[in-house]
Amino acid sequence: MEQEPKSAPTKKKRRWSRILLRTAAILVGVLALFMLIVFATDRIAGRIEASKIEPYGQKVSVDGKKVNLLIRGNGPETVVLLPGYGTAVPARDFELLLREMENDYRVIAVEPLGYGLSDETDKERTTANIVEEIHEAVHQVGADRYVLMGHSIAGLYGVEYVQKYRDEVIAFAGIDTSVVNQPGMDAELPTGFLNFMKQSGLLRLTLKLNGDPYAAMGYDEQMSKQIRMITYKVSNNPTMLNEMSHIADNFRMAQESHAKFPADLPLILFVNEDDDALPNWVKLHEDQVKQAKQGKMILMHGGHYLHHKNSPEIAADFKAFMTEIGSQP
Repeated sequence: MEQEPKSAPTKKKRRWSRILLRTAAILVGVLALFMLIVFATDRIAGRIEASKIEPYGQKVSVDGKKVNLLIRGNGPETVVLLPGYGTAVPARDFELLLREMENDYRVIAVEPLGYGLSDETDKERTTANIVEEIHEAVHQVGADRYVLMGHSIAGLYGVEYVQKYRDEVIAFAGIDTSVVNQPGMDAELPTGFLNFMKQSGLLRLTLKLNGDPYAAMGYDEQMSKQIRMITYKVSNNPTMLNEMSHIADNFRMAQESHAKFPADLPLILFVNEDDDALPNWVKLHEDQVKQAKQGKMILMHGGHYLHHKNSPEIAADFKAFMTEIGSQP
């Protein structure tokens, strides 16, 4: 029987190597084509959508930039409403809560620089800068005495805001707000990856695949469509990513200065009791409320964005609290 030449195994290895290389080249080509299509689709769609975005609210000039404010209601008292980090279209995100509160209060929903229809900015997103910009914006629409109400990271910004403008703030209302001493806020955040998602067009694709949360909440089709278009435009923009890059330092500086709400500031906190990420989430807010002479914590189900599912309850409990502290519409 003839034996296979010794060079045969070598030839087989070379043949399989060529096959693997060709397969890899094909896969790389397919991936490159896919990325090109995603990139081009995002850029073309963005240009088309830019002309379809409808304005809402009013813009005021702050440090040479335009800040968009949505003002609803004509009540005798004013509530300034601040968003959490990364909520792309704050004024529309608060729509359900605005509807519940506008009959009793004048509510100013602030879209900070980088959010919603507000301009972007190159100014560093330190707590001090953000607070100063918000204050200047609401001051320009005649707000000189008001309740500060905010979601998520507004709890961090709110502490410095109240310390600086205590004579203007009647009370603070937190919607699952951040607490200065909450753990884990020194972690490095993936700003580079998020920038890649934005620039490549993958962010738009990801948002599309995740569906429309606002339609599921009962928003009408037109408003949901407008929110989607603005979200595609502003999410992960340079201003937002700059804010993300400052989060750790902003928390660290607040912790080092032992920042907290003044004891004489009435404080009501609506807290998500289902937060599994931080087992001591409720305890952190309990401790915060105990520091206030007039403090109240209300536990709710519904996730971090409590106002998406609990706006009627938040509005009613807030109104009752304002009556308790002797300030009512």
